[in-house]
Amino acid sequence: MKKTLLRWLDSDVGHSFRTSPVAVVAALIALVCVVGAAFAPWLAPHNPFDLRTLELGDARLPPAWSADGRLTYPLGTDDQGRDILSALMYGARISLVVGLVSVLLSMAIGVAMGLLAGFKGGWIDGLLMRVCDVMLSFPPILVALLIAGVGRALFPNAHEGVAFGVLIVSITLTGWVQYARTVRGATMVERNKEYVQAARVTGVSPSRIMRRHVLPNVMGPVLVLGTIHVATAIITEATLSFLGVGVPPTSPSLGTLIRVGNDYLFSGEWWITIFPGLMLILIALSVNLLGDWLRDALNPRLR
Repeated sequence: MKKTLLRWLDSDVGHSFRTSPVAVVAALIALVCVVGAAFAPWLAPHNPFDLRTLELGDARLPPAWSADGRLTYPLGTDDQGRDILSALMYGARISLVVGLVSVLLSMAIGVAMGLLAGFKGGWIDGLLMRVCDVMLSFPPILVALLIAGVGRALFPNAHEGVAFGVLIVSITLTGWVQYARTVRGATMVERNKEYVQAARVTGVSPSRIMRRHVLPNVMGPVLVLGTIHVATAIITEATLSFLGVGVPPTSPSLGTLIRVGNDYLFSGEWWITIFPGLMLILIALSVNLLGDWLRDALNPRLR
């Protein structure tokens, strides 16, 4: 592991990372958010899912020192008495899981469709691109709202896992189009190159050519797009949760916390919505900055 990291740091991409202060700071912020979310059960001061530990008398407490000199609630509490810091860790965990899973599914579907359309061409290309045009004609949030609303109507008393599944599907179905169009364009360029023609002459099957030869050469733009799409998926999840069609209200998602805090913003309890909003901004901004750096680092014209 250590040798692999050292080899990566000595590569062109690693050198670009080491010489970019913005990328280093963004990576550190993203690392802190990911570690805090991944190890929330061990790092969080309280468990917001454990109803036995909640005290309604501690609801809407501001960030302040307690009488005995200890900082019991560093970022205050929400309307149910949950510690905001702990809720942020668990909320970031939910947002990151939903965002990463939906991006991976979108990437898998989009890359497969893009490879097929760009390599085969003909009516397959025309059909898939018309489907992409139809999907692009609707705002992603509107499509996600429609799918999430239909899912909740079909499963009104469903388990939390079903609600998370509906949320992931709604984000996935609005995100695969960008991958399909990007991979299709790159595949149409690669399929006319000499190495692909040589593979065809030697009798290699089209599926093997796409999988073993074309796919590795079109993954650069896909990785950049996937990095940026993670931030978009997290914001979409927070938006849906803010509108009440995302994760269940009992789950302290970032969007849910912002929605709850919005009801108390003008009554003076600003910390309930400000800190989740800042957490969402930090995650989205750090991931977007890493995506911008990765795009420049993988572009040979900028080296």
